[in-house]
Amino acid sequence: MASSISASLQTCNLRSAFWGERNGICVSSTPITRVGFMRKSIECKESRIGKQPVEVPSNVTITLEGQGLQVKGPLGHLSLTYPREVKVEREESGALRVRKAVETRRANQMHGLFRTLTDNMVVGVSKGFEKRLQLVGVGYRAMLEGKDLVLNLGFSHPVRMQIPDGLQVKVEDNTRIAVSGYDKSAIGQFAASIRKWRPPEPYKGKGVKYADEVIRRKEGKAGKKK
Repeated sequence: MASSISASLQTCNLRSAFWGERNGICVSSTPITRVGFMRKSIECKESRIGKQPVEVPSNVTITLEGQGLQVKGPLGHLSLTYPREVKVEREESGALRVRKAVETRRANQMHGLFRTLTDNMVVGVSKGFEKRLQLVGVGYRAMLEGKDLVLNLGFSHPVRMQIPDGLQVKVEDNTRIAVSGYDKSAIGQFAASIRKWRPPEPYKGKGVKYADEVIRRKEGKAGKKK
């Protein structure tokens, strides 16, 4: 028993001497309980879009109630609720100003977004928006039947779509569709649902496309050489 203890002590001394002589490292038996780190504060730049004021025409009425905004104009009425990261204020000149309530990265993202949404509301109820689509293909045509838009897109049956309230749809020359209204998001959603039935294919360009859309064309497969 005594010989084994002395052997272990001798081994420990050899190990400590080996580490001390070869590496020159002084090992302390005191445990480390806490390690400190330095935190670097993130500075969020102000959004270039968010800091621009929103001009309000004379024919638009603005109502501010806490974090809620109501806009009423000759074309319709819209409302929007702002998150706690941003706030909207009315200046003496009558313009609206969207500001950050806190200095965080999310607040910087919400700043530009809700300024754009506010501007879309003011422009929508005063001037309105319009989205145009075009049907490209043999036999592709559109027509209006009451409050429904009927599309012939090469299927075995015509596609019938109900026009949402607050939107106006016009069909020109059976191949051009104009969707207009005061809610920009509703216009874009309905136009996208029309395009979804037959997206333009990249070889001949057949399908339903936006009027200002540029389709990247692909070259078809070449025939075999004889």
